[in-house]
Parts: sequence; C-alpha cells; structure tokens
Amino acid sequence: MFKTSDIPVQPVPQKLQYALEVASARHRHLCPRQVLGARCAIAATAILELEVPRSDKRLLVIVETDGCFVDGVEAVTGVSVGGRTLRVEDYGKIAATFVDVKTERALRVAPQIDVRGRAGDYAPEQTRRYFAMLHGYQRMPDNELLSFEWVTLSTPVAAIVSRAGARAICNECGEEIINEREIENGGRTLCRTCAGNRYYTARQV
Repeated sequence: MFKTSDIPVQPVPQKLQYALEVASARHRHLCPRQVLGARCAIAATAILELEVPRSDKRLLVIVETDGCFVDGVEAVTGVSVGGRTLRVEDYGKIAATFVDVKTERALRVAPQIDVRGRAGDYAPEQTRRYFAMLHGYQRMPDNELLSFEWVTLSTPVAAIVSRAGARAICNECGEEIINEREIENGGRTLCRTCAGNRYYTARQV
C-alpha cells in the first residue's frame, strides 16, 4: 500500500532555492505563495525557452493578483512594474501569463486546484498544513503542482507595450497621458479617468 512516508525528501533545485532566498528577503520570511510564484515562473520560462532572470524586455508577465505570489515571479524572471515587463490584472487568482514578446506566445500557469490537499504527500515530515504546503510545493513535480494553458491575449502585445515617447494631452483635465492609454471620444482625446473609468472620486475640501 502507498504511504506518504515512502516519498523521499528531495533537495530543492538550486535555481528555485536562489529565487526563494531573493523573494523571502523582501518579507523576512518565506511563504507558500512565494514558492508557487517561483515554481510557475521557472516552469513557464523553461517551456518558452527563455533564459531568466532577464535584463531586456523580451519577457512580459501578467499576474492575476498582487502580494507574495508576485515576489516569487519577480525573483525568478527579473521582470518589474518599473521596467514595464510586469503587469498586474487583479482577478484575485494565483496565476500568471508569461509572454514571449518576440514570438507573442503566451502561456498561462496556475496551481492545480487540489494542490493544497496534496502538498502534504510530499512533505510527510510536516505536521502543520502551512508548512506542508511550504515544503510540499517545493518538491512536487511540475505536472502535479501546476496547470498550463496556451492563451491569446485580448489586447495585442504591441498595444500593451506601446512605444517610446507616446504622449497625449487630455482635453478635459489637461493632464498628460503616456503609453497610448488615451481614449478618443467624439473627436476629443480623453484620459481614462475623464472618460468615466476612474478608480477614485475627488473630494471637495
């Protein structure tokens, strides 16, 4: 009969170990979601045949949440919001899409639905669920930990990346708009806020 104790404890691969050290340094601790972010990034970039971490803009990553998961992704890939190679589309999901900007191949990676329950099988020495996930996620094979899906982006890569020096002025508020994020409405150039897509409401002082 199969027993979880029959699974040998394997050493953590060097690339993953380094990424987790980088990610955990930001929080002074390591958590399961950092591990998932790093594992997703390592697996995805291997499938896309992209060397990481990168110092160019060949790799674009779109994450579907913020927080610790993103730290794991960043630690492996070298992408960043400041470098315009990382975008956050906050759907509240532990998932990310890795895009080869040159070929436009896009691979969405997420944990398999039941990984929380199965993580303990790979960390039989851990009696607490949190630590079972923390260690189990580091040891599970890719095909048991992760799901992979080739996708097509709703917005073309060129439109996401935009072009250097693109600027416009909003005809309503007068503020500058960069990266071709303006909206043309009835012959007027508007920022997204003035076009009605705002995340805040101005307060009267």
